[in-house]
Amino acid sequence: MFSELAVSTHQRREFIDITEPLGEVLRATGITSGIMTVYSPHTTAAITVNENWDPDVIHDFLLHLSSLVPAHNLQFRHGEGNSDSHILASLIGASTTLIIRNGSLYLGPWQGVYLCEFDGPRTRTVAVHIISDQAL
Repeated sequence: MFSELAVSTHQRREFIDITEPLGEVLRATGITSGIMTVYSPHTTAAITVNENWDPDVIHDFLLHLSSLVPAHNLQFRHGEGNSDSHILASLIGASTTLIIRNGSLYLGPWQGVYLCEFDGPRTRTVAVHIISDQAL
């Protein structure tokens, strides 16, 4: 089963919690066991799983990423001025695979799934592919 989500971002760098929209996609399928792949078809956005209870975790994550790859580096040569965004997206990664168990995403109690925006604001597409391990 394949689906797409449109996710609006509002800042140049931000993490958007997409856990609930992914859960809605899953519930609509009726699939109770299998795997879900979540993929960003963008070169300046990424997907990750991290804590979604304390917003300071995401703040600290973005702060550290900014120190690792500053937005303005005079040695960058890419003409669009977003080399930092490309680097950050590659460091985090374009996708994650999640386990589906008992009709829900199998996440830890403090975990959420995030679209990581590094070149916003934009409207991003998140691709979702679900494979059921149930006999059809």
